[in-house]
Amino acid sequence: MYLQQTISAIIPARDESRAISQVVEALARLHFGTHEPVFDNIIVCDNGSSDDTAEVAARAGAIVVKESRPGYGNACLAALSVLPSSDIVVFIDGDNAFYADQCRALIDEIVNGADLVIGSRQLGCTEKGALTVAQRFGNWLASVLIRRIWGVPITDLGPYRAIRIDALKRLAMQDRTFGWTVEMQVKAIQANMKLVECAVDTRRRIGKSKISGTIRGSLGAARGILGMIFLLWRQECRAKRQAVATREQ
Repeated sequence: MYLQQTISAIIPARDESRAISQVVEALARLHFGTHEPVFDNIIVCDNGSSDDTAEVAARAGAIVVKESRPGYGNACLAALSVLPSSDIVVFIDGDNAFYADQCRALIDEIVNGADLVIGSRQLGCTEKGALTVAQRFGNWLASVLIRRIWGVPITDLGPYRAIRIDALKRLAMQDRTFGWTVEMQVKAIQANMKLVECAVDTRRRIGKSKISGTIRGSLGAARGILGMIFLLWRQECRAKRQAVATREQ
């Protein structure tokens, strides 16, 4: 427990048996100056893997939950359904693309008053080949749209992030697939939460991405992300029109 905060990590994973133990063990090794572990709980959601991701994660010391329905949002929601009482939740991918020790900066921002902290790959250093052209373009386009619509200087939709648990509950997350990350960011903006970006570094992932590594996956992610941005924008516009109509009655 760090500064009286119970901190949990959630790792959505599908066919990540080659990387998952490295991610879990790196998180488990992290300690604060008091020699207390950073994470009280590490939860891996095996999202319909065809390999032994679940078994490898369990041997590494993670709490493992299985969700057979594909989708990043489904995996995150399944992990949250078994989450022990926590104050802060850190989301990190299971492909070893991120550096575990950089979660300290994200957590410190939450402790210092932020509601949601995004690990921005754009602000950090990216190893050559770590991000595909499709990933770079998709993040750029989504960030531009968010800046134009809501006026908030977003640089990335990075999946490496930390959030205060009471803020997460207020967001009432719904997306089951690729729109999960952008839904969280936009809803936090709409709710006037304190949103912060921290620079994080990115290295080449272990194994091939199921999303950015295929044309089908990249197109599906693009539809999910852009569709979520426009859905939330339309909902906000509709709510504003209804509020104006109510005041004029």
